[in-house]
Amino acid sequence: MFVTRRSRVATLAACATILLATSACGDDKPEEASAQQVRLYGTDGNMLNSYPAELKDRASLVDGMKGTTPLTPLPDDFKSRLRAVNPGLTDYLYSAETYDAVVIAVLAAQLAGSTNPADIAKQIVGVTNDGQRCEDPASCLALARNGQDIEYRSVSLTRAGFTDKGEPATASYATLTFDGQQINDGKTEFVGAGIESAASTKTPPKPKKQRAGGDPDQEPLVLGGLLPKTGDLAIAYPPMAAGAALAIKEINAAGGALGKPVTWKDGDDGTSPAVAKATVAKHVTDGVSVIIGAGGSGISREVLPDVVQAGKILFSPSNTDSGLTDVEDKGLYFRTAPPDSLQGRALADVILRDGSQKIVIVARKDSYGEGLQATVRDELAKAGIPADRLKLLTYEPPADAKAAPVDFSGGAKEIKEFGADAVLIIGFGESAQVIRGLADAGVQIGQ
Repeated sequence: MFVTRRSRVATLAACATILLATSACGDDKPEEASAQQVRLYGTDGNMLNSYPAELKDRASLVDGMKGTTPLTPLPDDFKSRLRAVNPGLTDYLYSAETYDAVVIAVLAAQLAGSTNPADIAKQIVGVTNDGQRCEDPASCLALARNGQDIEYRSVSLTRAGFTDKGEPATASYATLTFDGQQINDGKTEFVGAGIESAASTKTPPKPKKQRAGGDPDQEPLVLGGLLPKTGDLAIAYPPMAAGAALAIKEINAAGGALGKPVTWKDGDDGTSPAVAKATVAKHVTDGVSVIIGAGGSGISREVLPDVVQAGKILFSPSNTDSGLTDVEDKGLYFRTAPPDSLQGRALADVILRDGSQKIVIVARKDSYGEGLQATVRDELAKAGIPADRLKLLTYEPPADAKAAPVDFSGGAKEIKEFGADAVLIIGFGESAQVIRGLADAGVQIGQ
């Protein structure tokens, strides 16, 4: 799907290059003015309805900004159930992935007949592949209690299950557009990615049938949150928290797991290694078997050694760093979010469809930002954009909420001098300072 579109886009890009070369033969003022008209693009960390508020009195600067995010068309019923948990919900980013991470973890525990993380981990990939198809917690739990192997499909997991590495084999991406200061759902486009045959075919351990009445000595399954309540990624917390709360609510309404209600212990990752490590330590002390998080890929990288050493499971609904596919995890790391190797193609496609010719990719300096930046650069190069028309910049994200905001004045000056007509911003809430910096430097932001 992407190959065909990229070929078409590469042709359009080549034509645009000819047009640019032709226009250079005349008066150079129109070309200079055009170079300063910059289109903005974003990614999952900043393409949210709550993002313009980060710009305060200059929120209108996002008008026309486009971007991509891992997102499948969400059923109205699912959105209604989320709003029943949080009536003030305005975004749904990673709500489905969080919901599914919780449900898959619980189903794996039920099939394992145990709260032991090592036993649960052996069932997680199998929950999503080659069994009796089921699509909601109640029906899936009923099958699992009876010792039936299952194939879970739901809001974020629709086409194929997990790979051997414990991540989605396929994904759906949405192209989002800010119309004014809100994302216009009417302009949202969806595109599929990935290969269904990449799903695992390995046979998991035989499911354990739950005995009638359950085991009175069985300890309840405890899950712990490691979600960004605070920090740069806090703008994504409400939909993720709603997804987790809805999953726990529906699981327990269906009888819980292993004959007992599932317990949820809240926890903040703070978009900060220090905060996240403290939360992990508390979860370990509290007997949590599965930790749902972290929000940011870089935070998961920091805490994963602690989680693995404790013999727990880290199951993220929102980590997209491609490098995490092969991270050393002893089989204890999983994610429902697809790797950025897929999102990079979607982003390049969006940018090139607008005929962009001089492109700057600005990324927060961490594994998520720099990883996705490199992927998009490679995809743009494959589509025919020469190296001298691509520029990569990074910025240091604030260490914590009390740190000084990002100063992007130097980077904005470089972008202006480069004459970019497109700027992709890979970051979280703090990336609004990049947009402010561009405007302060006199860069004309357009649609």
